Amino acid sequence: MTKSSTRLFSIIVVLAIAATGVLSVPSLRAQAPGAYQPKFHGDPAHSDSEAAALAYMRVVIRAQHRFQKQYSHFATSLAELVHSGSFTKRMVNPDRGDYTAGFKGKKDSFILTMTPQHLDADHRSFYAEDDGKIHADEEKPASEDSPIVK
Repeated sequence: MTKSSTRLFSIIVVLAIAATGVLSVPSLRAQAPGAYQPKFHGDPAHSDSEAAALAYMRVVIRAQHRFQKQYSHFATSLAELVHSGSFTKRMVNPDRGDYTAGFKGKKDSFILTMTPQHLDADHRSFYAEDDGKIHADEEKPASEDSPIVK
């Protein structure tokens, strides 16, 4: 068999196997349509919107701790965090899709909240302080008394 014949045969075999469904991924078929698929092992989010909100919070918290380490105090506004860690100028905008970011900063502490447009099981509210622990609540605005997101 020539080299080009071997390649052609290989392509035909792969296409035939793919057409029969042998190479399909069963775990993807088992998921209900529209069901949230975790972004990483241990992902605490209940929806894509929550995943984005939590990711934003992690970036802000890391940027604040980096800022505090560099300047010996926390940033008092989101604008001060630009270029601290991976916090960008675009992230200053509090409109985060299905969520609105709230930020209150002092030199010795800060509070970060993420409030969904509609509060439900897939759009919980979130709260974090300078300790870096993120709290969540699906019935009311989250606070320091809300359960910690695992």
